[in-house]
Amino acid sequence: MAKYLAQIIVMGAQVVGRAFARALKQEYAASQAAANARSRAGQQSAAASSITGMSLQEAQQILNISTLTPEEIQKNYEHLFKVNDKAVGGSFYLQSKVVRAKERLDEELSIQTQDKKQSEKNPET
Repeated sequence: MAKYLAQIIVMGAQVVGRAFARALKQEYAASQAAANARSRAGQQSAAASSITGMSLQEAQQILNISTLTPEEIQKNYEHLFKVNDKAVGGSFYLQSKVVRAKERLDEELSIQTQDKKQSEKNPET
């Protein structure tokens, strides 16, 4: 009787151990895929920063944007562009900074849109 009980306990432990190992492998694969996706997005964002010569934070500060919404970006851009127009006594330098900031934020929005589409294509990642 004790022999059968010991066999049942050993077999149960083996089953639980295999299930745990399988779950661990799946979790590791999922975390690797998520890390790769974050890395890819970070690389794209860094490339956009180097192309425009402006970081995302700097662009948000220039346009006074807290959340990346196209409507808010466009509204603040139009206002700041008009205020800094040379014809009304503004600064061409500041106006160009406003344009670059909008370009940088538009690029970031397109990166986020691409990432969202990619994650919708591959929901397991």
